[in-house]
Amino acid sequence: MFSKILIANRGEIACRVIQTAHRMGIRCVAVYSEADRNARHVAMADEAFLLGPAPSSESYLRADRIIEICKESGAQAVHPGYGFLSENTEFAEALAANGITFIGPPASAIAAMGSKSAAKAIMEKANVPLVPGYHGDDQSPELLKAEAEKCGFPLLLKAIAGGGGKGMRVVNGLDEFDAALSAAQREAQNAFGNPDMLIERYLTKPRHVEIQVFCDSQGNGVYLAERDCSVQRRHQKVIEEAPAPGLSEETRVAMGEAAVAAAKAIDYVGAGTVEFLYDEDGSFYFMEMNTRLQVEHPVTEMITGQDLVEWQLRIADGEALPLQQAQIKIRGHALEARIYAEDPDNDFLPVTGNLRYLRTPDENAHVRVDTGVIEGDEVSVYYDPMIAKLIVWDENREQALNRLVHALESYRIGGMTTNIRFLRQVADSQPFRQEELDTGFIDKHSDLLFKRGNADIQSQLALATCFALENERSDNLVKGDPYSPFNKQNSWRLNATYARPITWVVGDETHQVSIIEENDCYEITVDDATFKVSATLNDDHLHAVVNGHRISVHGFMNDTELTLFREGDQFKAMQFRPTFDDNEGAAGGSLTAPMNGAIVAVLVEKGQAVKEGDALVIMEAMKMEHSISAPHDGVVEDIFFAEGEQVAEGAALVAVSNEED
Repeated sequence: MFSKILIANRGEIACRVIQTAHRMGIRCVAVYSEADRNARHVAMADEAFLLGPAPSSESYLRADRIIEICKESGAQAVHPGYGFLSENTEFAEALAANGITFIGPPASAIAAMGSKSAAKAIMEKANVPLVPGYHGDDQSPELLKAEAEKCGFPLLLKAIAGGGGKGMRVVNGLDEFDAALSAAQREAQNAFGNPDMLIERYLTKPRHVEIQVFCDSQGNGVYLAERDCSVQRRHQKVIEEAPAPGLSEETRVAMGEAAVAAAKAIDYVGAGTVEFLYDEDGSFYFMEMNTRLQVEHPVTEMITGQDLVEWQLRIADGEALPLQQAQIKIRGHALEARIYAEDPDNDFLPVTGNLRYLRTPDENAHVRVDTGVIEGDEVSVYYDPMIAKLIVWDENREQALNRLVHALESYRIGGMTTNIRFLRQVADSQPFRQEELDTGFIDKHSDLLFKRGNADIQSQLALATCFALENERSDNLVKGDPYSPFNKQNSWRLNATYARPITWVVGDETHQVSIIEENDCYEITVDDATFKVSATLNDDHLHAVVNGHRISVHGFMNDTELTLFREGDQFKAMQFRPTFDDNEGAAGGSLTAPMNGAIVAVLVEKGQAVKEGDALVIMEAMKMEHSISAPHDGVVEDIFFAEGEQVAEGAALVAVSNEED
């Protein structure tokens, strides 16, 4: 077995690999960019080397530098994780040429599956079922359009190289085809350096079911059950589970055997995932094969009791598969929720910022957290905004779902917007509990999943006020004298009752609050509602009795901004200070960047007339394209950034006059 390996990745997957390697007595070498100097994976490794500046093209994609570090450190093998160089044929070949083991499949297998069109041709010969469509070499727009007509609508345009939802567009009719093809090709070129497309019939109610396969260098292959990854947004997975609900044993075996046949058709070695579209009638079709470990591999580990990273290391070292097919058993049910720095209420736009407050659920046999960050870390614009993976297991799906809901309620992040509340809404929704699964789940149930809580703002502000007061008391407590009148929250004065005023801002609304403190209780009046409250604050945990109702909440106070966490929901309020500048913000008629990112296309010129909804600028942030469109008819008055330039969130990008001006 290897004595030292290098992990050519970052974040949670680098930490995940290090954990298993250390358990096996293997030393680990980490690599990092300038943005990741203080990252968790760097601290966990036995040694770490700087790759270069923050952009991945100058750091984590530097194959030549990684090979140099292997030689310098004495690392005998490289684990690529997922993303970055994990499915890069040239990297695997370069490692082999330098006598370094690639903990993954042979370069030939990566190449065979790296092109989705070539992969489909191979699968066709191996008698693996395929979705109708086109996956040929001729990429002329005229031919693609003709093949689209043959395929029929709706159809899916998909980048031949890469994955993760990039370079994909659903096309509902011929009139949409040209614009969709141009956008998908541009996104694929930016993400993968290859604009080539394939065309597939788009099934209207498919499920995404994938099979975990493993093959060794002796020609043996097995499958480790299946995962359902149907709940997606932008073709990226949100919640994954294993085994797939409602899948018959007959289908499981047929799909598993097809997946192993697919792997053997390309002489595969190591961990791989064969992805299928599973239709309502029980039929399934090959979609693609990912020649690496998947983000969602923990749910397979939870139901099989196997460490898939250990399997990877042993197979890369030349060992045979740890188990034969008949020895692989599944038990219980597992789910994984991907916790992202993103705003579900704003089309899932990624966000950046500092993890000022971070509390995770307790880990045990039922709950697991895979993460690459700690409190105080920065989520930057340069990399994928995933914060962690929350994995739960129990004896059956219903119990596992209850575990997931409770664990999400215990996962608290302050300082930035995340998708935790949305994940809880999905996990606890009746359609999800009733297994009404398909890849259109989120769009179909959007009214239910994006519904805000019904909490009364006045009672929430009473709790917020109480938390702020108790937090202030703990900061200002006169040491050694808990009975000192100077510890009161009512601006203590002799022989007078004083109603202390506080102004809270919630969204666009302002609320006036007054507080009278008497006998260790607060009388809090919010607008026209009065609450009698007693409370104690332990660290971030507030125990309060509000008008006789005992309530427990957690909170995080960041200067004047307070976030309360209760039952998986968040309530945010800002304590008003009269120092805000009313003139802050962009000038009228300008369009601003919704997040930090780079300009990849400027589609208009100064002086050009535009219509409402016309795309003006294309931004790329965290590997996804975002179109900035005209909010009204008008004329482009100015363009503030050129293609290739980096922009900060809130920066004015384009100024468009209003025709009514």
